[in-house]
Amino acid sequence: MVRRNGGFIGTDGLDAPDPPRGVAGTAGDASVSVAFTAPTDVGTSAITGFVAQVSTDDTAYNAGSNTGTSSPIVVSSLTNDTAATVKVWAINAYGTSAPSDASASFTPVLGVYVLVAGLGTSYSNAEEINVFNINSSANATDFGNLSVPRDGGAAIGAAARIVFVGGRDADTAPYNTMDYVNPTSAGNAADFGDLTTARRIPAAFGNSTRGIIAGGEGNGVTNVIEYITIANTGNSVDFGDLTVGCDQTSGFASPTRGVKSGGRGSNSASLDVLEYVTIANTGNGTDFGNLTLVRSNLGACSSATRGLTAGGFDTGANTNVIDYVTIASAGNASDFGDLSADRRRVRGASSLTKGVFILSSRPTDIVTIATTGNATSFIDLTTKTVENGNMANSNGHGGLT
Repeated sequence: MVRRNGGFIGTDGLDAPDPPRGVAGTAGDASVSVAFTAPTDVGTSAITGFVAQVSTDDTAYNAGSNTGTSSPIVVSSLTNDTAATVKVWAINAYGTSAPSDASASFTPVLGVYVLVAGLGTSYSNAEEINVFNINSSANATDFGNLSVPRDGGAAIGAAARIVFVGGRDADTAPYNTMDYVNPTSAGNAADFGDLTTARRIPAAFGNSTRGIIAGGEGNGVTNVIEYITIANTGNSVDFGDLTVGCDQTSGFASPTRGVKSGGRGSNSASLDVLEYVTIANTGNGTDFGNLTLVRSNLGACSSATRGLTAGGFDTGANTNVIDYVTIASAGNASDFGDLSADRRRVRGASSLTKGVFILSSRPTDIVTIATTGNATSFIDLTTKTVENGNMANSNGHGGLT
């Protein structure tokens, strides 16, 4: 094949390599991993390297570049949510090849990391933390350990910190423990402070600065609401009271409003109660509306505008129901779709657009929050989630960005 100079300076274009083939870009967080096949005809001398260059208009390949000696090559510092293509050139001592064919279009996206803690087998408390990227199909991997093994509890997420709150020990006694991790740096959790009231499975939600913990079981079911400033370690502070005490509950938030969803009341009956608080202002909960059916041990997640509640224990049976509300507008929940199976002991987490529900077995389900419909099976955790629930949240929740 006759070779020609690809536009880069070379000693003799006729002696440059042929172009690489089969170029494909796999998008990451502000990055792309560029895979390709080296040319068979390397020119007059061996190939010394490759250069990958990115374009956002399919014309000027100047949006980002990197070099390497083999496939793949990672190009960083790209713009998230902007579609792009990539070409690769091969280089030897005599010059640079013509460009490869352009890859298919790819779009870098923010890495939204979901952390799930309190993992073990049936009814055993545990310390393991798993992590997975909501924008990737890769299964979860080990992240580190909690400071104290436990199950139950809840988690509050923000861009640089996820805080795990409450839970119970092996003798089912509730904890007032809070510990935290940086979601982008694997490692063991560190002490954050203590809750004002020990509780087993409260609701936890918040915005980018403040986390709210509501309800849970301490010395009986509690209606206590308390808060933390996520960026500052320290003990929680009293916020107000729920209108109805509950345990085995969940919650979700917009940037300004948090909603507590369902749970189990003091008479052990499941609830359909939704109530809300304004996150920036301490005070008691206010009635929001009702779920489509009563249930406890349920999961929740949200975008910046819509909150979802999924699964749980209805009157005598598990359910696969997913409900939704518009967080800014009080009112009863509407049907969204179904989980892939009837489940209780569900936890939820989300990005700006996607919600995941961690079920009481290894799989997770995923939904697009803005679009009603059934959930689909997503990825596996590294171990079975504990039968009494776990703690889960992300660094990209709609109310936290």
